[in-house]
Amino acid sequence: MSETSITPAPLLDSPPEFVIPGAPLGRGSRVLLCAWTLFLIAGFGLATRLEPDPRGYGTHQSLGLPPCSFQILFGLKCPSCGSTTSFAHFVRGQWISSIRSNPSAFVLALFCAAMAPWSAYSAWIGRTWRLEEPAKAIVWMLSGIVTLALVQWLVRIALE
Repeated sequence: MSETSITPAPLLDSPPEFVIPGAPLGRGSRVLLCAWTLFLIAGFGLATRLEPDPRGYGTHQSLGLPPCSFQILFGLKCPSCGSTTSFAHFVRGQWISSIRSNPSAFVLALFCAAMAPWSAYSAWIGRTWRLEEPAKAIVWMLSGIVTLALVQWLVRIALE
């Protein structure tokens, strides 16, 4: 009978570390992410204080801002017309009205709503949570929103 030798597994000096995926953040980046989180929260807070204009645009005028210059000059709504109204509907959970006011602003509101907790958590853990290249992800997302804004604007012009 042959004897089989068993080699014991080497002992680990310390347990393996659990590494959270994402790029490491320095102190300055963490402070900026905290400031960005507060800015996003403040923006949503402001939107809760605004009464959406029934026309679907013009809510920004309740902040003392002038009417849309593009609309005055060219007689057409600009690509961002209805954005403030869209955010005001969004924070009230009136998502269909938000989309009707400005579809790209609705998508931007969704993006901002997701970005606020992501930014806060990333600042807290010191890494960009689940994103190795956050700048690239943001560029892609904002490019999509801009493209949607231009497409919805062209459709709006064609239908007017």
